[in-house]
Amino acid sequence: MYGLRLRRPSHKRVAFLVLANKGLCEGGRVLAISRQRKEELVAQYTQFLENADGFVVVSTTGMTVPQVEALRAKIREAQGQYVRTKNTLFRIALQQAGWTVPEELLNGPTSVAFSEGNFPGVAKVILDFITDKANAVEDKAQVTGGVMGEEVLNSKQVETYSKLPTLDELRSQIAGLVVQPATGLVGVLNAATSQIVNVLHAYVQEKGDGEAA
Repeated sequence: MYGLRLRRPSHKRVAFLVLANKGLCEGGRVLAISRQRKEELVAQYTQFLENADGFVVVSTTGMTVPQVEALRAKIREAQGQYVRTKNTLFRIALQQAGWTVPEELLNGPTSVAFSEGNFPGVAKVILDFITDKANAVEDKAQVTGGVMGEEVLNSKQVETYSKLPTLDELRSQIAGLVVQPATGLVGVLNAATSQIVNVLHAYVQEKGDGEAA
């Protein structure tokens, strides 16, 4: 499943997640930045996007600095990076990197969590973080959608992707194949195939329901 990559010339793709954050400007004011800084940010965003294969948008309202840092740490553990972005500049970077700009997902201040080859794992980390009552952010954050390849996803479709095996889980399964007898190999392959089929079925059904509506 991690082979779902856009084949654009010279572009190595990596998954990334967008987190919309409200109230991040200082004193309620949007601080102006210099032209040089804008160019630096566009270059930074473009560099990340050149290695991206998708992203998840999470709307967050009122998350504290410690909560944001805790989420950043979780994303880093899943081989991801968390970057706050400016929508106008991020749109420019998306265009320069050859991405479809999902206008409906870029409302308000945003942040992006980039994931190198572990999109399901990073999506799962964010969803688990939001639903974990110990983090106290369930009323401050929610997944609003995302993009995988060139397709815009809704929140339920993002959740479906998060149920796929993570990169570490796949590595463990592959390592297990080396020491398992033939019957064990068949069992692992059947289980993996069944999980993928179930996820894809849920995705197709969700997409069909959306088109019917």
